Amino acid sequence: MSQPSTPFGTGVQPFSEPRRRLLRLDLLVLLATLGLIAFSLVTLDTATATDVPGSPDYFVVRQALYAVVGLALMLVLASIDYSRFRELRVGLYASMLGLIMLVLAVAGATRGSRRWIEVSFFRFQPSELGKVLLILALSAFIIDRLRKLSERETTSRIMLLALVPTLLVMAQPDLGTSIVYVTIALALLFVAGTKWTHFAALGAVAAAAAALVLVIAPAAGVPLLKDYQKDRLTAFLEKDNADPRSQGYQLNQAETAIGSGRKTGRGTERATQTRLDFLPESRTDFVFAAVGELYGFVGAGIVLSLYALLIWRSLRILTIAKNLYGALLAAGVGAMLMTQVFVNVGGNVGIMPITGIPLPLMSYGGSSVIVTLIALGILQSVYVQAKEAAASKSEVLA
Repeated sequence: MSQPSTPFGTGVQPFSEPRRRLLRLDLLVLLATLGLIAFSLVTLDTATATDVPGSPDYFVVRQALYAVVGLALMLVLASIDYSRFRELRVGLYASMLGLIMLVLAVAGATRGSRRWIEVSFFRFQPSELGKVLLILALSAFIIDRLRKLSERETTSRIMLLALVPTLLVMAQPDLGTSIVYVTIALALLFVAGTKWTHFAALGAVAAAAAALVLVIAPAAGVPLLKDYQKDRLTAFLEKDNADPRSQGYQLNQAETAIGSGRKTGRGTERATQTRLDFLPESRTDFVFAAVGELYGFVGAGIVLSLYALLIWRSLRILTIAKNLYGALLAAGVGAMLMTQVFVNVGGNVGIMPITGIPLPLMSYGGSSVIVTLIALGILQSVYVQAKEAAASKSEVLA
């Protein structure tokens, strides 16, 4: 009895839909992702070797587990149609607010901040997941009001939807993540085609708010920022005069680590800033400084090139998305990555304030690594759907 014929030959079953979609993945995004994960693991292997007595691989093993979980989620998201998230916009937005408010209600304080909820073997940071939920929900809300995008009311509503979680995150306090939230909202409005006059008005409002927080309120005897927050925000502006033992310590040590790496790095044995813990938070906030000391200009250049590749691919995927919702998702993911890289690396080299924002896929932490890979999974889904739409169009024309 003859076997049924298939597109792949007699007796050979075609690929299932999810598997076929995975074959269309953007390989450059995947390679850049794996490259950054590999760099993270080898850097953490040196930076954390003495952090846990008797367990030199403690942080490396956990970072690898986070990466495996995140990669699995990335592949799952890449195999489904991202358009389904548009129907869930209200639930996604409500979940984001609920999780952030849950932190403020039940989380214990760590170094003066309430950002994490203890979950099993890692600390879950809802504000990290909030970045992706904000991209998914806000993009859908913009699509809903696309015909009224030229109205100031639409811009105001979208920014208000972004500012509610932003203010909740700032209350934790977490300035770095709140900056990412605002940047995501502005990027989505820009890609959607918001008028430049609306951005000018938003800029004026932002300038007024900054003046209120930094000048007017303190002058009136009502400081809105604590002293340590002000020190962290202004240390990079006064680094030559800052006390190297207090507000200038972190930046001073980071610059020393990066400068000592020179062209090719000091290597594992001679990287005293990292190995002897002179460099603070070398596995999280200042992992880029650790890369600079260990692998020098070459290593830092490779890491930045991998980030540039990811950001470029997100912009490229934005232009080929099959619909505006996909383009907005790609823009949101690109803005999220770009902001985090710029602020983190800028803080390490002394051109930006130190805000505690993680370096995507490089900094140690389950929430940051997994959420970044989830975002890249959504980016891959936009790419896969675009390729499928192009292939279907070609078949019709043929």
